Amino acid sequence: MKTQPTHSFDTTHSLDTGSPEGEPLVPAGRANPLAHIMLNGILVVLFGYFFLQARDLPSSMWEPLGSGSFPRLVLGLLMLINLAIIAKELRNLKGRSPGAKGQAAAWIWRHRLAFAVLGLLAGFILALPWLGFAVASFLFIMLGQWMLGAISLKQPCIKKLCIAVVIAVVFSFGADALFRDVFVISLPRGLLG
Repeated sequence: MKTQPTHSFDTTHSLDTGSPEGEPLVPAGRANPLAHIMLNGILVVLFGYFFLQARDLPSSMWEPLGSGSFPRLVLGLLMLINLAIIAKELRNLKGRSPGAKGQAAAWIWRHRLAFAVLGLLAGFILALPWLGFAVASFLFIMLGQWMLGAISLKQPCIKKLCIAVVIAVVFSFGADALFRDVFVISLPRGLLG
């Protein structure tokens, strides 16, 4: 009785997993660690900028530490997490060979949804001063649900659309009312507010 030969894989050149859409496997090489290092480096710079801007938040008599203390704590933790990811990926980068041509574009394509959500978040942040928190949040949540597949424009389902609108109203206009009326904290009103 003959046995089938087994194949061994070289662990120094691991394979990147294929996507659920059946995209082909590509050698991992340096592309994944470099992309993670670049993305987390950009996030460290962005969070650092917001960390510095948080010190200019107005303080109130109700907050002994100042209104910028909590955002600075969160942003500081996010920067530490990003720096830890960079350190981990720098260790992963050692001993890897250069990736195949077109591998960076394939990585970007596989992560297109994450980049789209980050772009939507950037649009939300830019629209916040003009539209105000409630309207900008409503649009952000509705578009986010559409991007993530909770609602579809091709096959509209009234039930799903109603649920999406209720979620968006509660977490935008409801959160605005909660902060304004219960916590007595004014969120950005925008030019419309």
